[in-house]
Amino acid sequence: MNNFEVILYFVCFAAIGGGAFAMMWSNIQSINIEMAKPKSRHPEAPQAGEELMYVDLSREKLEDLYND
Repeated sequence: MNNFEVILYFVCFAAIGGGAFAMMWSNIQSINIEMAKPKSRHPEAPQAGEELMYVDLSREKLEDLYND
């Protein structure tokens, strides 16, 4: 009976280890496939040459605002 339990233990261990390896492998493959797809631009992203509005937060500008 003891030999049967040892064999059963190693069979279950191999099944769990093989399943874990298979799951990691498939996750890595799906990540690689997802990374190979081209990225789409955000609909609100500026086009080339379009002017943008921004806030200048340089140290000099902030000191001037603080002093005023």
